[in-house]
Amino acid sequence: MQTLQARGYRVTRPRRMVLQSLEEAARPVSPHEIQSALSSKGGYLDRVTIYRVLDLFCRLNLAHRLPSSGGFVKCSLGEKGGCHRFVVCRQCGAFQEFADEALCREESKLATGLDFHAERHFSETSGICSSCYELRQKALLSAEGQV
Repeated sequence: MQTLQARGYRVTRPRRMVLQSLEEAARPVSPHEIQSALSSKGGYLDRVTIYRVLDLFCRLNLAHRLPSSGGFVKCSLGEKGGCHRFVVCRQCGAFQEFADEALCREESKLATGLDFHAERHFSETSGICSSCYELRQKALLSAEGQV
């Protein structure tokens, strides 16, 4: 919320509510899921308000929208250098955010070679997290033992 104030935005009740929902989410969430989570706690925001707050948060780099799911996550890196990137488990939805300045520079260099001037990079890697991978391996071993 300090970022909002530092950039001249008010800290409103809807903004606090949406940010809290993002902080509590273990996976990317849609505006509908945010609305449902708020409702289950006795709160309410209309979906248009949620979209507007999320749009502001994305412009201020307080949140990100993941392309694969369309879900939103709270930015965990703040002003850390390099473009923000994600690894997302396709099975359980768990995600991790990271930034890599060298990769950012390389992508800018690649874009320049294509006669394009990159302003921002965003990427997401889909796969299986360690927990889901281990569960899958145990299931496979168990199935092999039953054959």
